[in-house]
Amino acid sequence: MNALRSVLFALVFYIGSVPVVALAFASIAFGDAAVRHAARRWARWHRWCAHRILRVVSQIEGQLPQYPALVVFKHESMFETIEVLVEFEKPAVVFKQELLAIPVWGHVAKRHGVIPINRAGGSAAMRIMMAAGKAAIADGKPILLFPEGTRVAHGDAPPLGAGMAGLYRMLGLPVVPVALDSGKVWPRGFVKQPGVVTWRVGETIPAGLPREEIERRVHAAINALNIS
Repeated sequence: MNALRSVLFALVFYIGSVPVVALAFASIAFGDAAVRHAARRWARWHRWCAHRILRVVSQIEGQLPQYPALVVFKHESMFETIEVLVEFEKPAVVFKQELLAIPVWGHVAKRHGVIPINRAGGSAAMRIMMAAGKAAIADGKPILLFPEGTRVAHGDAPPLGAGMAGLYRMLGLPVVPVALDSGKVWPRGFVKQPGVVTWRVGETIPAGLPREEIERRVHAAINALNIS
């Protein structure tokens, strides 16, 4: 039954995404707010499909910030990368520069508001990232980051990438850590399981801490639900 639901979800969600993404691309002519609205509509479509077809729902413990802060997430599945577009009104998402090269989607992402990371780009790439981060702060946006760099299996707790501590130091923002257990129902592979994805918002961590301390505190907080 779960395999059948997963097949149905893939068909319905991805086919239904085509007109929504096309609408998002067309909305570029009407400004960034229109692009964000279209992106949020797509994320709501994903939520509807996940809920109605896969029987996967979210449960949030705590309050997600809608103001400038570095919001740092555990990353176990694609699920949370789309769900954040519903939960945040005006986010700036940090992700790999090469994703912006995806036809149509990459152009929409640029207008939605992203902070690109190019680890091989040197000082020029760092200046671009900092300018985008400062622009997001000036616009009142929370900055969303998945510091593990890639999806990890539920139960794994790898070290954080160096980028989080660098952004924390350069932007001077407090950190709001968010633990997730999405990998229990949305593991790598095709078949998904019905269930509840818990988002646990941790205690806000102030700006200005030494690198070792901020990494230790963030690592512990985002892995608060990380039990097999």
